[in-house]
Amino acid sequence: MYSSIFGGITTDTAAMVIPMDDHMVHRGHGIFDTAAIVEGHLYELDQHLDRCVRSASMAKISLPFDREIMRSILIQTVSASKCRNGSLRYWLSAGHGDFHLSPSGCAEPTFYAIVTHSSASSDHKGIKVITSSIPIKPPVFATMKSVNYLPNALCQMEAEENGCFASIWLDSEGFVAEGPNMNELVKKGDIRGVSTRDVSVEEGKKAEEMMLFGSGVLVRPIVQWDDQVIGNGNEGPVARALLELLLEDMKSGPSTVRTPIPY
Repeated sequence: MYSSIFGGITTDTAAMVIPMDDHMVHRGHGIFDTAAIVEGHLYELDQHLDRCVRSASMAKISLPFDREIMRSILIQTVSASKCRNGSLRYWLSAGHGDFHLSPSGCAEPTFYAIVTHSSASSDHKGIKVITSSIPIKPPVFATMKSVNYLPNALCQMEAEENGCFASIWLDSEGFVAEGPNMNELVKKGDIRGVSTRDVSVEEGKKAEEMMLFGSGVLVRPIVQWDDQVIGNGNEGPVARALLELLLEDMKSGPSTVRTPIPY
């Protein structure tokens, strides 16, 4: 773990702490991001770090260091961990120093990073989802990766309580909230094309294939949404192809997406 408060990296789990008066803790005024560690490389570190900087600007959190110093700290933290497969997660907070609503009394923003060891999930079986009853975050909060994940946690708990893998959020007009926006399979003729547009629940449930994308799940085909079976109820070829492309990119992609760790 790295902490800007202590100004260094520790591998002692007992020292991996943050103060209770950090505004990220008691006010939720903080942002975070992640990068997968795959075979000794950080996957899409720069892309994720760019998103982190954008989120910090939206949350009105100044950077404690410039971007390149932050990048160097993250690489050094992974190196010190000796982790070759796992996850790097890092946070920017408005700062620590008091329990007020405004961070104006805080000396400076704080930066934390932590590495967790894990192997890539081999479970890519089809999953069931439900339509969430939890209100979706307003766009301004949904587009910054803040630490305010209470709606997300409640959404996930609702899914688990109903024996499902995840819940699907809808926007204020009843359309499916998110979806992928690019795909290499068009060139191969596996799919006709890719577009980004509003999709209703009714249309979504009539899809031949549906899937979830995320750093934790990678690609998981959805085989049932509420009581509706998706397609033929089995994992489809597009989901399998997308997963294979992603895994290939994570393990042997170009230097623009794979940053080697100097152990």
